[in-house]
Amino acid sequence: MKMKIMTNRLLGCLLCMMTLSGMAAGVSDVVAKQRWPWSRLVDIDYMLTGEQDERVDVALTAKDGSTTLTLPTGSLTGDLYNVVPGQKHIVWDPTQTAYTNNLTLTQFNVDLAATAVPLYMIVDLSTTPTPITYVYETDLTNGLWGSWERNPVTNRGAVVQSVIWTGVTTNDIYKTDKLVLRRIPAGSYYEGDDDGSKEANVTLTKGLYAGVFAITQQQWKRVMTGGTGTDTQAKHTISYWEIREGPGNSDDPAVDWPSNKTVNANSFMGRLRTMTGISEFDLPTEAQWEYACKAGTTTVFNDGKADAKYTGTTAYNNGKTNTYLNVLGWYRFGAPTPPTVTQSVGNKAPNAWGLYDTHGNIWEWCLDWWDGSPEIGIDPDGAKSGSHRVRRGGAWGTYADGCRSAYRNLLTPDNQYVDRGFRLMRTLP
Repeated sequence: MKMKIMTNRLLGCLLCMMTLSGMAAGVSDVVAKQRWPWSRLVDIDYMLTGEQDERVDVALTAKDGSTTLTLPTGSLTGDLYNVVPGQKHIVWDPTQTAYTNNLTLTQFNVDLAATAVPLYMIVDLSTTPTPITYVYETDLTNGLWGSWERNPVTNRGAVVQSVIWTGVTTNDIYKTDKLVLRRIPAGSYYEGDDDGSKEANVTLTKGLYAGVFAITQQQWKRVMTGGTGTDTQAKHTISYWEIREGPGNSDDPAVDWPSNKTVNANSFMGRLRTMTGISEFDLPTEAQWEYACKAGTTTVFNDGKADAKYTGTTAYNNGKTNTYLNVLGWYRFGAPTPPTVTQSVGNKAPNAWGLYDTHGNIWEWCLDWWDGSPEIGIDPDGAKSGSHRVRRGGAWGTYADGCRSAYRNLLTPDNQYVDRGFRLMRTLP
């Protein structure tokens, strides 16, 4: 028997006027209806009021009478993140929860609350349950989280509008016991090297959270074994399979992006999803990785300098130090001293969205199967099958050319070489 919600019309809260930093957004006219004839899906319609250009997140709390229901984020889709005023719609899928089959929720009701859009989310790996803290721009610019910077990058002379948290690098707790992710809006970019005149050929319709740092040795240990430590070096010698499939570096036939979003329960991603209740944690797609790396720039490296690809008289002259890349990443000919191992994260300059080490230090796995030509279009998720997975970003032993935002490379998913690592992403519904 399919789940039934016995009350067809349910009104949520009329709350949240002026809730944060003078925010004018408000929620009204909330109606929840289970689809007829008794589909498990539940439609939740609401009206969001506010300033024309204002964007907010919408938090949903569901109850059966006075009993709060646990709804994992993966069970909700629709107008939840970066929402503008107007008539809006959310869908709840109980099949992604414990509330299905013979269960009847006779007093199902929902409350919706408009909240400001956070800039960062912090996941505390040191305790269970795993708490999550959100950092808002107003708190950041008021100095509550240490140092910050506005508009640190110009792209070919034009300012890339952003506020970044530079204080995240001054306390190693954010590289060991906690995970910090930066909120990135949906948008478009040109896949590949760009001279600043090319039209976008990739569009990402969903916002995301991107790891500020590549996953470190200690963060890996926290998730996989619960162990403590202080190692801020980027996690290396790690295969695609260990991250998403068999923790013993084995293939799990049930796990196969892009045919499904499943991960092995004992893999890093499986354990992290269980710890946090966030089912969207995963590797980035190749498109998401490049979009996050470029961060609104159209230059070879994400510092926005138009001539960044040139050293001397020859483009991509990798036999010499690249003065632009020296500031941004660890690579084979870096100055003053070339690295010989993976480095601690966060010791080079960030991009316009506050992400560190996207050029060099550690090759970063992506979800996609390797294809000779990258996928373009709307929300591309790569080839449907293959024998190799994509890696991006270059590493400490890579030539400058291989550290470009647009550079593509491949590896078999079992590869555990010393310069292989990854960065965490969370795609919003």
